[in-house]
Amino acid sequence: MIEDQRRAPIYEALNEYKRNRIVSFDVPGHKQGRGNKRLTDFLGQACLDVDVNSMKPLDNLCHPTGVIKEAEELAAEAFGAAHAFFMVNGTSSAVQAMIMSVCKRGDKIIMPRNVHRSAINALIITGAIPVYVNPGMSKEIGISLGMKIADLEAAIKKHPDAKAILVNNPTYYGICSNLKRIVALGHQSGMKVLVDEAHGTHLYFGEDLPVNAMAAGADMAAVSTHKTGGSLTQSSLLLLGKAMNADYVRQVINLTQTTSGSYLLMSSVDIARSELAIHGKEIFKKVVEMADYARQEINKIQGLYAFSRELCNGDDLYDFDITKLSIHTRQMGLAGIEVYDILRDDFDIQIEFGDIGNILAIISVGDRPFEIERLIAALAEISRTASKDPSGLYDHEYIDPEVVYSPQAAFYANKKAVAIEETEGMVCAEFVMCYPPGIPILAPGEKITKDILEYIDFAKEKGCVLTGTEDMDLNYLNIVEVE
Repeated sequence: MIEDQRRAPIYEALNEYKRNRIVSFDVPGHKQGRGNKRLTDFLGQACLDVDVNSMKPLDNLCHPTGVIKEAEELAAEAFGAAHAFFMVNGTSSAVQAMIMSVCKRGDKIIMPRNVHRSAINALIITGAIPVYVNPGMSKEIGISLGMKIADLEAAIKKHPDAKAILVNNPTYYGICSNLKRIVALGHQSGMKVLVDEAHGTHLYFGEDLPVNAMAAGADMAAVSTHKTGGSLTQSSLLLLGKAMNADYVRQVINLTQTTSGSYLLMSSVDIARSELAIHGKEIFKKVVEMADYARQEINKIQGLYAFSRELCNGDDLYDFDITKLSIHTRQMGLAGIEVYDILRDDFDIQIEFGDIGNILAIISVGDRPFEIERLIAALAEISRTASKDPSGLYDHEYIDPEVVYSPQAAFYANKKAVAIEETEGMVCAEFVMCYPPGIPILAPGEKITKDILEYIDFAKEKGCVLTGTEDMDLNYLNIVEVE
């Protein structure tokens, strides 16, 4: 297996293409960069040389029979899947393909409400009906957790006709559900189990990490190789278990994925997969060591709490991804987004995101010890100079939704724009979310409540980037117009 995994068929085919010095009368029009010198100077000749179109020696992403097929087979082997698809429209398209492969209009799908917007987008596209299971909540750190098994069992009992269960595991913060138990419950009830594993590439290769979706027996998993696996931004994998019809799933993927698959993205997944398969244990051992060290040092700083497995409760916080450096900031009197902004503006440190009460720093093999020290020092300085009275800060970042219409019905309904302060009691016809992480505060079809409006005001005041609305300034909300 290891010898096979040293291969990278797409990478090898691109090198052969360069050696052959092919004369190009196809797209892209920059012709190996000759037609756009400024772009070539910026990205480099080596990059432009392999920004090419599909052709027989390089295969075709929509119908792979050659080197892309070989690369996908190697990826499936490395990740323990029955089949793997290369995705170049991001993991959002992989999440949508999962749902579109098992649900049609009117079908029910059980999912936690703290899903990424891509999952709800898939409901708008398909017309599937969500059965939301409210996630658990941590009073200590104010974030949503996984699904409680008892709540999932109740949802299955109430909706035995549901076609699938969707789980986001791990969450952005690193929270993991009891994935094996969820898979068992779903399969006992004849439901497919889909896992949004965007933040879990490393779970397939590291040691002493939470169980990955394929090992847990899930039917499909969407994996962002670009987030923690080392491939280029927007590249991803869709993994299938044995029960799925790969040929049908390919047809579903091709409904929305580009017919001009980027060989830069595909070759980056190919190379990253090879590196992970050969060196993954070593890579993520270093990552865990850096994250553990950072947690220990940050937890010595007044007002900060870098949480980990000590919060595990065996249910809605079944396990924790110890590569994640998730830090609670509320006791310092600062919202996470405020700490995010200070780190960027005053210390030239870019972290992944900040929300109402937490920040997340992504640690990878590309990080170096002195950069970890720089982050720790900056946080210590912020604690010393910027701490405030924490009273008045929100103590949670999730509000239970009241669903009135399906996402599809609300999104395509007759709608009108109403001043946001006048929308209480109305039904939202669009998304409102802080991005990242891209979990909707409001989704189409949900009732607008006083609590939600106060939360939006607080998020705006603290500097969160609120997205999803037609009105870019969020002074107005589109609401469902009642006839």
